[in-house]
Amino acid sequence: MLFRHTLRTSAAALALLLPFAAGCGGPAQAESPSDLSSVTLSVGATGWKTEEAVLKYAHLDDTPYKVRWSQFQGGEQQLQAVRAGALDLASSSEIPPVFAAADGAPNFKVVAVQRGATLNQEVVTRKGSKVTGIAELKGKRVGYVQNTTAHYFLYALLKQAGLKWSDIDAKPLLPNDGLAALNGGSIDALASYGTSIITAHQQGARTIGSGKDILSGNFLWSARDNVLQSPARRAAAADLIARITKAYAYVRDGREEGFAKITAAATHQPLAQARKDLVDAQRQRPTRARPVGDDTIASQQRVADTFTELGALKEHLDVKSFWTNALDADLKKAL
Repeated sequence: MLFRHTLRTSAAALALLLPFAAGCGGPAQAESPSDLSSVTLSVGATGWKTEEAVLKYAHLDDTPYKVRWSQFQGGEQQLQAVRAGALDLASSSEIPPVFAAADGAPNFKVVAVQRGATLNQEVVTRKGSKVTGIAELKGKRVGYVQNTTAHYFLYALLKQAGLKWSDIDAKPLLPNDGLAALNGGSIDALASYGTSIITAHQQGARTIGSGKDILSGNFLWSARDNVLQSPARRAAAADLIARITKAYAYVRDGREEGFAKITAAATHQPLAQARKDLVDAQRQRPTRARPVGDDTIASQQRVADTFTELGALKEHLDVKSFWTNALDADLKKAL
């Protein structure tokens, strides 16, 4: 059954990454803050490595340090990889760091915020389904990506419709497994994001709920502690985050068509749709990084409190404990 392939199975996949953990940077004393040539950053990407692609498109991939990109189906897996020592830098929504830190001993800190669009974050039903709204999900089998934005906005949409989490038969699934389960009839609806939602629509899926106006648009960069302990690695991390901001500015400067072609090829969607999604996303909330702020910490605290209310977190979590301003100076300089 696809239901057996929950997010917990991703831990086994992370074991394959552990041999690379030793390559995630050497001892801090061996690195000069002005010489980044000895630095290698192992960086996570969700979906089709959008960040790597946009850097290359904007001719900003010629970094003075090495970047090793690893692809994941979600931010939750990236944070697991950070915890396992297999990633230096993870990008995710506000939610995965909450669960990664819930044991009280995280080996990472949130170091920067990347503002981004909240489009393609939806609850969908398959083609021909008689379910046309969230209220009709009572008693239905609903797939969702656990400990991610999909988990969060599905809970919020259920509350808006007067339903409790216990009113649905919730099935935690990875995005690709969820899409297969939806098309195969194993679930009645799917809460997911990104490429899986794009593909679902290509296959005739209908949107019955959206996280567009529920999610904050704050996407977090989390760095493993060993990155923060080295001036050179901090500088490299800040430079990479800033380059992604500059790359998207390059795209918005009349170059959407070219990047849409790259996106269409990677996501197997029509060029016109890829361009529309890109333009809509950048119009809704241009992709750009910013340093840590009290408002961004407070936003994630609201998210954590919601998961405590849901029962997904067993006790109150003070998110401020795993945020730091350690990258602020380097990031402001790089931007």
